[in-house]
Formats: sequence, structure tokens, C-alpha cells
Amino acid sequence: MLSLGAIRKLCAAFDAVALTVIAAGLSRQPSGRHPFSTAHAHSPHPADFPTIAACRAAVSASKGSGRGRRMQPSPSPTAAPAAAKEEEQPVLVRIKHERDPERLYELFRANAHNRLLVENRFAFEDTVARLAGARRNDLVEEILEQHKALPQGRREGFVVRIIGLYGKARMPDHALRTFQEMGMYGCPRTAKSLNAAMKVLIRARLFDEAMQLFQEGSEKYGVELDDISYNTVVKMFCDMGELRAAYRVMLEMEEPGVQPDVITYTTLMAAFYKYGQRELGDGLWNLMRLRGCEPTLASYNVRIQFLINRRRGWQANDLVRKMYASGIKPDEITYNLIIKGFFMMGEHEMAKTVLLAMHGRGCKPNSKVYQTMVHYLCEKKDFDLAFRYCKDSMEKNWFPSVDTINQLLKGLMSISKDRNAREIMKLVTGRKPSYSDDEMKVFKDIVSHRKTGR
Repeated sequence: MLSLGAIRKLCAAFDAVALTVIAAGLSRQPSGRHPFSTAHAHSPHPADFPTIAACRAAVSASKGSGRGRRMQPSPSPTAAPAAAKEEEQPVLVRIKHERDPERLYELFRANAHNRLLVENRFAFEDTVARLAGARRNDLVEEILEQHKALPQGRREGFVVRIIGLYGKARMPDHALRTFQEMGMYGCPRTAKSLNAAMKVLIRARLFDEAMQLFQEGSEKYGVELDDISYNTVVKMFCDMGELRAAYRVMLEMEEPGVQPDVITYTTLMAAFYKYGQRELGDGLWNLMRLRGCEPTLASYNVRIQFLINRRRGWQANDLVRKMYASGIKPDEITYNLIIKGFFMMGEHEMAKTVLLAMHGRGCKPNSKVYQTMVHYLCEKKDFDLAFRYCKDSMEKNWFPSVDTINQLLKGLMSISKDRNAREIMKLVTGRKPSYSDDEMKVFKDIVSHRKTGR
């Protein structure tokens, strides 16, 4: 007779085996006869139905192997989540650390519908820059063309980003085609996208294509040109030296009701001053003021630059006073121009006074101001003061040009300021990124002699 406990174990084993057989039957590929067909229904015991003997064998096996199963360590409850976490590492992190162009492309393509990635401007720009740097413009095109077809491709700001990315990858033809095909994706065109395409073409020096796009903007694409559109073309002509064409564009922009702004006037003034046409530059300054367009800091700096180039530092200094009177605070560029102007005129004491005034007005010198001071102080052979400014600059990780450092080291050695020269060498040696071996050799050769020319 079987005891009650044995019967319970037998039933449990029977249930386990039955469930195993049923699961195996469901997982098998269906044969010609359905498992629930009438043939099976009429059979009293299916061929794989567990018998009493099989159940007893299962009970014996469970007793023998139970200890073995209990001795096996159960998987850590955190093991599975940890593995999943490793596999599901944030896509932005994986893209940032991926260095293989093919894998980077596949990773980006596989997450094309991930809003966290698609809307991340930095991830887009970084990926395109790395693929373009690896000369894989084919992969750049695959990624950007795929993203043009996304729902975001119906948003002009998103398409403008793609146009800009094609420009950074030096693929201007694709940028222009993207603008031309915006209608295919149901994306409206405005001056914003047209201006983006024009800037890419101009950066690639495709001036004819940029001008054609500008001229066709209204009629062919239905874009209402704005002040940025006209200013972009004005700047293009100025950079080409076509000043009359640039001036004509300024006159023509008023026909559709777009008024020249301070950027228009400043761009034209800078070009006319650069090419020595002072009368026209001054005339544009007066016209700007006459039309109620107040000069900006950039406008004043353009005018000051012209005066400095003509060695008219005192007039430039007077213009700075007018800037303060009109509520415009000079910046580092302004002060650097004035300091340079006085040095060029031989007014060294006035140049140093301007630097002190710069500190007094709360404007801190930048690397260019330090470069100007050290360079001209060395020319004046004021090596002690040049050393102080150079050391201060280097401690801020701003290093003057190699020629200026050579000049300073030679000057310090010529007046027996070996200790000061070694201090400069110590700062030069610690520069990151370091100077080239040839440059360092020149520096060391200068310091190794007590007097220049020995």
C-alpha cells in the first residue's frame, strides 16, 4: 500500500510530467494532422501520455537530484537587470563613445525614431562631424536622408539643421537639394531655410549658385526675402571685392519694403574702409545716422580700425569717448585697437595709460591685448615690463606668438635677466599643447647663452 505522502508525491510528479509533455507538444511544428483532430480524440491514451511507471520514475529522479539542484547557487536577483542595463546603455552615451564609422552609422540609424536622439542637436552635429572626418560622406548622406523622411522633416527648423549639417560635411550640393525638395516632404519654405542654404553655398565659395538661389527665392520658391537674405548677399559681394554690386543690393532691398539695418551699413563701411575708400565709408556712417539707425559696438570698432590703420590714434580715442556718451561700452577689441594705435604712433606712455583705464572701467584684457603689449614693449626694449605682462598672460594660459617670445627671451638675456628668462622657459615648457621640438630648441638655445650674439 502507498502512504498518503507517497501518493501526493506521485500526483505532483504526474502533474509535472503532464505539463512538460503538453508544452512539448505545443512547441512542435504541426504535422499534417491537427493535434486536436478526431483521431486523437477517439484514442483512449495518446502515445506520449505518462504512465504510472513513468510517474514513479519521475518521483525517484526528483529525490535523487533534488539535493543537486538545491546546491546550485540561484542567479543573483540583480544579475539580469545589470546585464539588461549594460545592453540598454543610453544611446547618447553609446554614440558619444563609438569610434568605428560603420558601427556609429548603424547605431544612429537604428535609433532614428528615438526623439531623445533626433531632437539632440549636439549628437547630430557630433556624429556628422566624425563621419565627415572619416571621409564617409556616404554614411552622412544615408543618415540625413533617412531623417528627412521622419515626421520632424515637416518642420522647417529641423530641415534647416539638416541643411547646416550638409554644409559642415562639405556637401553643399546636398544642402541645396534638401532646400529644393522641402515641398516633397510637406515642409513649408521661408526665408529661414533659404538663408541657411545660401550660407552653405557661400561658405563653399559657390557664389553663382548662391546668387541664383537668392534671385529665384521669391518667384520659384515663393519665399519672401528678409533683411538677413539681403545682408548675406551684401556680405558675399563685399568679401569678393565687388563693392558697387554690394551697394546696389542695399539700394534694391528697399523696393520690396525691406529696410537696411545697422548690419547692412556696418558691413559696407568695413569693406569701403578696407579698400581705402574713406569718403564712401564716412558717407555710409552719416547716412546710417541720418536714417535713424544707431551705430552698434561693431560699427564703432569698424570706424576705429580704419582710424588706427591711418595712424590717427587720437581721433580713435575721441571716438571711444563718444561711445561712452552714447551708452555703448567699449570691449576688448576696442581697447586693443586703441593701444595698438598709440604704440604705432610712438605714444607708448599713452598706450599704457589706456591699458590702466581699461582695468579701471572693469574690462579685463584678453590674449590679444597681452600679445599687443608684449610685442610693442619688446620693440621699445622695455623688457622688464614686457616680462611682467608675458608672465601674467602665460599664467592665464595665454601664450604670445613664438616670434614675440623669442624677442623677449633675447631681450632678457641681453640685459642679464637670466632668472626672468628661466621663468618664461618654465612656463613655456608647461604649455599644453606643447610647442614643437624645433621651437623648443630655439628657446633653449637663446637661454643657454648669457648674451645674445655670443
